[in-house]
Amino acid sequence: MNHPRIVRTVCFITVSYLIVLSIWLGWLIEHTPEGTIPYQIGGLLAAYGSALGLGMMWADRPTRSERKLARHGIEGWAKIRHAQPLRRTVDNGLVTELDLALTVPGSESYTGTVVYEVARENRERFVPGETISIRVDPSNRDRIMIYP
Repeated sequence: MNHPRIVRTVCFITVSYLIVLSIWLGWLIEHTPEGTIPYQIGGLLAAYGSALGLGMMWADRPTRSERKLARHGIEGWAKIRHAQPLRRTVDNGLVTELDLALTVPGSESYTGTVVYEVARENRERFVPGETISIRVDPSNRDRIMIYP
């Protein structure tokens, strides 16, 4: 989960909502028909909740470079040589430093270290000795994407 990106999105949507709310309170509320204010408040809150939900969904999707790597990267595999847990995340994941032996067809094998957030349901797959699928950027072998 991309927490910094989600936080930025929530802050942007909240600030935008506060601007819309201040415009509504300062100017539009005087021009509304009697008895419709509770419905307008409900509509504003529903719009904020919808924008927040859609914004968080958008913020959690992969970045453009990650999507490009997933589409055009060379498929390979990596054998986990060592896994060092670093810290827990708020969604009960585990940020882990993985020491990998990377193999990409058509090139020489090499080693690398990656810091990766391992989801709780995938922990048993990220132990030393296991093999995982990866995608490697054809122009930069140091950019890899791990497929759980």
